[in-house]
Amino acid sequence: MAKQKYYVVWKGRKTGVFDNWEMCQAQIAGFPQAVFKSFENKLLAHKAFTESPAKYMNKAGEKPEVSALVKQSVGRPNPASIAVDGAWNTKTGDCEYQGVHVQSGKVLFRQGPFEDGTNNIVEFLGIVHALAYCKQNNLSVPIYSDSKTAISWVKNKVAKTEHSRSPRNKALFEMMDRGIQWLKANTYSNPILKWETKVWGENPADFGRK
Repeated sequence: MAKQKYYVVWKGRKTGVFDNWEMCQAQIAGFPQAVFKSFENKLLAHKAFTESPAKYMNKAGEKPEVSALVKQSVGRPNPASIAVDGAWNTKTGDCEYQGVHVQSGKVLFRQGPFEDGTNNIVEFLGIVHALAYCKQNNLSVPIYSDSKTAISWVKNKVAKTEHSRSPRNKALFEMMDRGIQWLKANTYSNPILKWETKVWGENPADFGRK
């Protein structure tokens, strides 16, 4: 069973301490320069909210702050876009994916969990699902993913996974095969872009289980 996490939002649509990722995500997704952090202790989370977020950022072991020059070169994500992300349980092998409207934080689709998969497979399926969703709804908005591997699979219309097929993951691999067939049979105008986590923060479609 996953540990309970608490999410402090210092800067977002609403600020405060939230006891689930969905509520936190609704405050930060697409919000310019949102400031938030997860805690495993409720008391510490409430204490942190009353203090400066700088005290809890960039500690030893955390990634250093990105330079202003890098931020300027990367720019900001398009709020009228879709972000996709996958989640993979290292212990069970179960995996799932979802797509989120960046500006509103609304979950547009969610699939899984599936047995015996990999993170790259569900990241790939997330992008293809987003493309099909956009085609069905006549949308030409950008699609963001933080997986370079999945983006390359989609653009090359081939999934180069080394994961073995098995009776447990039959449904997952059938979905992947259909995804490749869809890419070969369809065209799309949606830009598929890398979500720049180091600059923009966590992918809005992240499951919040890190």
